[in-house]
Amino acid sequence: MMSLASKIALFIDGANLYAANFDIDYKRLLSEFQGRGTLLRAFYYTAVVEDQEYSSLRPLLDWLDYNGYTVVTKATKEFIDASGRRKVQGDMDIELAVDAMELAEHMDQTLLFSGDGDFRSLVEAVQRRGVRVTVVSSIACHPPLIADELRRQADVFIDLTELQAKIGRNPSERPREREPRYRSHLRPERETTPGLKGNDSVLED
Repeated sequence: MMSLASKIALFIDGANLYAANFDIDYKRLLSEFQGRGTLLRAFYYTAVVEDQEYSSLRPLLDWLDYNGYTVVTKATKEFIDASGRRKVQGDMDIELAVDAMELAEHMDQTLLFSGDGDFRSLVEAVQRRGVRVTVVSSIACHPPLIADELRRQADVFIDLTELQAKIGRNPSERPREREPRYRSHLRPERETTPGLKGNDSVLED
């Protein structure tokens, strides 16, 4: 249970939330954790394809940037896989880890929205600095989104499905079928927020 006096930081691995079985309402997500303590910072990490004329992810990132999130992006890298297919991939692990370590001395609790097992060592390092770590991911799918080693290292594990009622997007707010999934919300007073579906960091032809 979080104390209202706790200093909290959120670290959201955008690529890991795409597999949630519901659309995330980022306005509700921010409000939920602002009510659990003093929210120092809410980071959102994702890779972007910079040479695309239009990215469906850009309106979401713009909205987050205008509405209380610290958005951290970097350009993706292109490579050819073993079967000769072109792939574009981005990894934000280092950026997230650096920010978490820099902020560790200022926070009491942190929430990591990711199931990536590579973060186990980061969680352990942050814990050694006296920070309580909650990992938010899911075991409600097959295979589970969260690596077992990360779940074991966390002080607390919260399944995304447990948060659906609090941070899920109202189905009535979904765009009509012919409208783009991502719509630009550049003004903070807008009431609805874009959801996130589809892998935002791994694309392939």
